[in-house]
Amino acid sequence: MPIGLVWLGWTLVLAFVQLLLAAAACRQQDGLQWASGNRDGEPPRYTGVAARLKRAQANLAETLPIFIGAVLLAWVSGRYSPLTGWGAGMYFLTRAIYIPAYAFGWGAVRSLIWGVSMAGLLLVLISLL
Repeated sequence: MPIGLVWLGWTLVLAFVQLLLAAAACRQQDGLQWASGNRDGEPPRYTGVAARLKRAQANLAETLPIFIGAVLLAWVSGRYSPLTGWGAGMYFLTRAIYIPAYAFGWGAVRSLIWGVSMAGLLLVLISLL
C-alpha cells in the first residue's frame, strides 16, 4: 500500500481521536445531562480548552474531505507519486501537532502549523496534475 494511503488512514484515526477529545472537553463543561438530552434550547457556550478543541475539530472538518478526495483520486487515476506521499505525510503530521497547538493557545505557531498542513494538501493536489 502506498504511503499516502497509509497517511490517509492515520488521518482518519486522528479525526476520530480529535472528535473524542473535543467531546470529552465539552462534557466537562456541560455535563452528561446536556449530551444525553434532547438538546432543545440554546447550546452551551464552551470556553477555554473545550472551545479551542471544538474549533480545531471544525478546522479539520473543513479540509479533510479535500484531502481524502485528493489522495484517493491520485491513487485511482494512476497519478500517485512520491509527491503525493510527502504531501499526505506533511498534512497528517502537522494536523496532529495542530491539536495541542490550538488547545494550548499557541496562536501564531498554530497558524504556521496550519499553513504547513495546507502546503502538504497542496502537494497532494499538485500530484494530480
